[in-house]
Amino acid sequence: MSKLAQPLTYRRAARRLRRKLHPIRIGPLLARVDQDRLRALQARHGSPPPDAPSSWHHYSKYLDLKKYLPLNIRRVQDLNLHRSPPREILDIGCGGGFFLFVAQAQGHRGLGLDTPGIPVFDDLVELLGVERIIYTIKALEPLPALGRKFDLITAFSTAFHGGRDHSWRWGAKEWEFLVADLEQHLNPGGQIFFGLNPAYGGDYYTPEILDMFLRRGATVERENVLFPPKRS
Repeated sequence: MSKLAQPLTYRRAARRLRRKLHPIRIGPLLARVDQDRLRALQARHGSPPPDAPSSWHHYSKYLDLKKYLPLNIRRVQDLNLHRSPPREILDIGCGGGFFLFVAQAQGHRGLGLDTPGIPVFDDLVELLGVERIIYTIKALEPLPALGRKFDLITAFSTAFHGGRDHSWRWGAKEWEFLVADLEQHLNPGGQIFFGLNPAYGGDYYTPEILDMFLRRGATVERENVLFPPKRS
């Protein structure tokens, strides 16, 4: 894995420079949001009831759009979506829909996919005008028919493969099944991008998972995994 770190500093510095040269301003994005509705959501979800699941307290932090939109602006910039023609995007684990909201403001069309049961996210995707399908990804099970194919499939900081505290974390077999299945949902020339959490004892993947990514032609930069364009 140490070989992967050698060009990392240069590549990340180049991306930072591109962000400065081609910025996305947060002001026009916030202007798209109904501030009265946002304040109502902050009042409703900012202090979950005592009997609410503990995770609701964690997710309420995403009501701070000024904090979480910039992260997703950077994601859109790093994937060059602010300088590309309109694309069909599927975002797996879309959460509150921030990434797709920013991408849609750049002229793209998005579809989110996420698990049920988080009221903050339910209300945020509606507020931000993000289309979403409720679905739980499971190991070695194909995604359902989604009604269209995509030019880009993304997954940022997901947990469907198991977190660092889970004993059932996915191995290379499960990851390869997912990648192969996602490819069936791509248009020719479409790509898959993962922004991973450090779920494997502080690492983003095991050596076996990394080997599978590389064998399938992916460019791997620490947590970022970008697969090559799908052939016709």
